[in-house]
Amino acid sequence: MKIGIDKIGFYTPPIYVDMNELAHARGDEPEKYIIGIGQSQMAVSPLSQDIVSMAANAALQILDKDDLETIDLVIVGTESGFDASKSTAVYVHNLLGIQPNARSMEIKHACYGATAGIQMAKGHVALNPDRKALVIATDVARYGLATGGEVTQGAGAVALLISANPRLLSLESDSAYLSKDIMDFWRPTYSEYAMVDGKYSNEQYISFFLETWNLFKEKTDYRMEDIDAFCFHLPYTKMGLKALREILGETSEEKQTILKERFQASTLYSRNVGNIYTGSLYLSLLSLLENQAQLQPGDRIALFSYGSGAVGEFFTGILEENYEDQLLIESNQQTFSSRKEISVGEYERVFSQQLPQDGSEVVIATNEDPSKICLAGIKEHKRYYIVK
Repeated sequence: MKIGIDKIGFYTPPIYVDMNELAHARGDEPEKYIIGIGQSQMAVSPLSQDIVSMAANAALQILDKDDLETIDLVIVGTESGFDASKSTAVYVHNLLGIQPNARSMEIKHACYGATAGIQMAKGHVALNPDRKALVIATDVARYGLATGGEVTQGAGAVALLISANPRLLSLESDSAYLSKDIMDFWRPTYSEYAMVDGKYSNEQYISFFLETWNLFKEKTDYRMEDIDAFCFHLPYTKMGLKALREILGETSEEKQTILKERFQASTLYSRNVGNIYTGSLYLSLLSLLENQAQLQPGDRIALFSYGSGAVGEFFTGILEENYEDQLLIESNQQTFSSRKEISVGEYERVFSQQLPQDGSEVVIATNEDPSKICLAGIKEHKRYYIVK
């Protein structure tokens, strides 16, 4: 029985800042951001969007009535959680109107959380092939204004419907995974921003990729010739390219050219959204499928997931017949084209807005946010959402 991704939905907030403008404001050459880091635009999350509303907006894009009745597992992967007890998934389950007899939970391990959720969902569907699982990756990446990590911020969510006999991508059973206790990136509960050892984290990303790739080859006997495209977790788009370059020498120059072209297609959405942590790998997959016309049913897509701290996993999927019918290319293009560019000054103002930390009541203006689902306010320590 095939199990995999039947549908994929995407959401990013309706405003962004241009990296050219940000570079000038920070006294840097634009090439440092656009070429060196590989980012052109950065999504900015207004107060009316948080990880719950973004997750629900992404899922709303793909779910129909039958899905709402057959989903009985909802998993949200995030490292931007705002509650140490209540799961983000429970809010999302309610906002989407999913039938009540379902399990809902949140998974945390840096940027690996959604991948862990997918592997769990595969097992659930294997035991219950007539049911479906909804896995959502949702995050807001924040490092602070005028900091070293500012250029790798972003916000967004990717929703994945996992089912038997998927119409988009069947996930193969073999995968290679690795865990090591390292301190390359972490965020203590007392800190709003993550602690990052950037150079060390880049080194570990490459190391985990090579180790899981080599282990995967041992497990499967697959080689570069068996892979038609690579998708990476993209904290910034240049990071994935650094990893891919490490193994390009294992194949012919002709195949190298194809893989590099397809990698570039996989980065287009991330380049204009920024880092979305748990969703970055799956935004890479979506970008590849919607921007690379040469892929064919039966092609094997490799995916590398990395979560600092650290866990890495390398796995593959096979494109299904008529997979293009499951894509929402026009809708996603509309998402990008309808976004509003804001000035650096406005970005700094929005970034500096914060919800009260003491549970004080607040009403959030949602009239300028065109999103279907918005955070409307806080009262008695409870978040309230509206569905327009």
